[in-house]
Amino acid sequence: MRKLFKVTLLALSLLFVGKFSNAQSKIGYVDFQSIVSQMPEAKTIKPQIDAYQKQFVTQLTAMNNELQTKGKAFQDQSKTMTDAVKATKQTELQDLQKKMQDYQANAQQQVDAKSNELIKPVTDKARAAVNDVAKAKGVTYVFDSSQGSALLVSNDGTDLTASVKTKLGIK
Repeated sequence: MRKLFKVTLLALSLLFVGKFSNAQSKIGYVDFQSIVSQMPEAKTIKPQIDAYQKQFVTQLTAMNNELQTKGKAFQDQSKTMTDAVKATKQTELQDLQKKMQDYQANAQQQVDAKSNELIKPVTDKARAAVNDVAKAKGVTYVFDSSQGSALLVSNDGTDLTASVKTKLGIK
């Protein structure tokens, strides 16, 4: 009797596991970077970022020219300078170089922030389209195939990239 109970329990467990494995969620994938880069809104972002970045490049170029000029003058005149004057000039050059490095780091942060600000509405729109297509096709999970490690191979997955591009009006 005990053996029959164990066999029945095992059979029911296997039946349950079999049913559970058939009820797996559908998986899809999209090339999100490709979708975003082909959206008409995204094509206007790069020129805006380049124009914004140019302001900083102009200022950095001026700072670099000043550093080069002062550095050359220091080298030319260092033989005739006293040690105290030489130390003061070296400190000025180091301060100018640090100021330039700080400005460059701050400029990069500002350009990155501006870039993120401009791309956010585009990526939000693309995400909404991916979500709509996934719902329409009954896909539960969608991986971004443009992120190399996010998805290696999925024979059972559904590529939703074309459907999302169609929804966004991208050819």
